[in-house]
Amino acid sequence: MPKFFGFRSFRYFHSLFFAGNRLRPVSSAGNLAVLLSLWGLAALGAGVPATDLRLAPEKPQAIYQPGERILWHLQALGTNATFAKAKYFFKQGGGTIINQGEALFENRSATIETRLLEPGTILAEVAATDTEGKIHTALAGAAVAPDKIPVSSPCPSDFDSFWQAKLAELATVPVHPVLTSEPSDKAAVAYWQLSMNNIRGTRIRGQLARPQAGRKFPALLIVQWAGVYPLKKNWATDRAAEGWLVLNIMAHDQPINEPAAFYEKLSQGALTNYTALGNDDREQSYFLRMYLSCYRAVEYLAARADWNGRTLIVSGTSQGGLQSLVTAGLNSKVTGLMALVPAGCDDSGDLMGRKPGWPYWIANAGGHDLKKVRETALYFDGVNFAARIHCPALVGLGLIDTTSPPSGVFAAINQIKGPREVIVLPEANHHGDNKTHTAFLKRESAWREALLKGDPAPLLPKGKGGA
Repeated sequence: MPKFFGFRSFRYFHSLFFAGNRLRPVSSAGNLAVLLSLWGLAALGAGVPATDLRLAPEKPQAIYQPGERILWHLQALGTNATFAKAKYFFKQGGGTIINQGEALFENRSATIETRLLEPGTILAEVAATDTEGKIHTALAGAAVAPDKIPVSSPCPSDFDSFWQAKLAELATVPVHPVLTSEPSDKAAVAYWQLSMNNIRGTRIRGQLARPQAGRKFPALLIVQWAGVYPLKKNWATDRAAEGWLVLNIMAHDQPINEPAAFYEKLSQGALTNYTALGNDDREQSYFLRMYLSCYRAVEYLAARADWNGRTLIVSGTSQGGLQSLVTAGLNSKVTGLMALVPAGCDDSGDLMGRKPGWPYWIANAGGHDLKKVRETALYFDGVNFAARIHCPALVGLGLIDTTSPPSGVFAAINQIKGPREVIVLPEANHHGDNKTHTAFLKRESAWREALLKGDPAPLLPKGKGGA
């Protein structure tokens, strides 16, 4: 390992090539090549990557057609950074290097050209050393005919029968909801903790909130991103204050409001790398219980006397985006979904040279039989649930997201049967640094406002902000 590789550098490379709270193995030779090349560049200089470099495709929306020339503009920012050249890599689907080389700067800028002959996405990565020996890096992305990006593996022929059998198993388990009223953080909102039965002796844990005044409300199910953490009360009460009947459920069978140390212990113990638990057996996968929790949560909301009987939305980010696709695909009572950077889409993307995203079924196989892991992953892949979605869908994705790579998210979106609005975020990574998720959040707010009033989903026409 190069001498420069200290803690701050580790955090930087972790953000590029890993995801979540734990280290995950590099899943493609392309990523490894880029990582090693960046290490080599950094070893020549002071070490810590800086940020005085910007890379962007010529088109602001970064959407192209097959064979179309894509110009990328590379620019030195600020007044102190001076570069002679930069090393660049273009990776199709974020996984396969299709072009690499050196760009020469002239007047603090450089132009790079590439193209893609078929539908797909491109992740561009550059690194340059300034005159002081500091490493500067930048990422950019583009999509080529994104509405035609295919899935990488066919859906299992028994996908529907498998999930129907799991829903039948769930139906044999009495719901037995337990509501515990607690003080609300908002005067006009009622708040409860909720738990109810799930399969095989497990429980669903969450929080329920609704306006104090009124009798019937549209319902909103909020599902959570990855990790092990408590649920914040305002995640439910903020939406309830708008007028929603809100159920926010935890992804795990764990209490929702313990001290931080409780969840940290779980993260380092029983739930360390929980996504790999049972990943070679569809009957034992950790996601089986999680997905059925979402289904039952919808059933619970739909059975409540204070639901208005018309509007039932599911919303989530990352792992929550995956659960949103799953829930809408499994339960026809869902009337709309909103998913930001959904994870778990096109888990076998590496078969087509793409970078698969979280939860990294293949890279996370460990000592399990890889063939069985691949087979199991298909029953939990977001693309196969998306193909069963008929309600309106709002989906946002980032073109430099390496946790939920855009190629897989586009592949899932293209399977949705209902009307959809796609918000492409050209400069967004998974976490939306520098407010790069803002365009989606504004559209999500507009959808909630319309759906709350009972209006149809306010879909933007294609090309008016979506793809």
